[in-house]
Amino acid sequence: MSKPWVCIVMGSDSDAEVMSQAAAALDELGVPYEMTVASAHRTPERTKEVVTNAERDGAAVFIAGAGMAAHLPGVVASFTTRPVIGVPLASGALQGVDALYAIVQMPPGIPVASVAIGGARNAGILASQIIATADSALAERLRQKRAGMAGAVMEKAKKVARSTR
Repeated sequence: MSKPWVCIVMGSDSDAEVMSQAAAALDELGVPYEMTVASAHRTPERTKEVVTNAERDGAAVFIAGAGMAAHLPGVVASFTTRPVIGVPLASGALQGVDALYAIVQMPPGIPVASVAIGGARNAGILASQIIATADSALAERLRQKRAGMAGAVMEKAKKVARSTR
């Protein structure tokens, strides 16, 4: 049995800059992934193939980024029962608000989790947390990452702390 991994899908290569933040988070935590482009509207057959093959090959979680109508996360979810995390991308006149609504308003029975507009890094971390429910070493790496963030905040607090009392 191979190690669980994350399938990152985006609708266009223009989304790669934002979606690479999910990949960076996964890299930092040692979680394997594959990243590709498949459009819900322009290449629906490819989208189905990507999801079906990824699930067959052991993808544990899907991250799907899309802007505007943001159908990709929902289409991905329609082809799998594995968790899907949608990343609304800032584009068009509404700068991602429409994408956010499209992702969080999925019909009953086809859930898609969502992160903030442009929140691909958190999508990578959330995918890692899902996989960590069955991987104690990954869970420990996540705990260490959080401890490091807390330590960084404490160092910043020391730098700015002052009192006139």
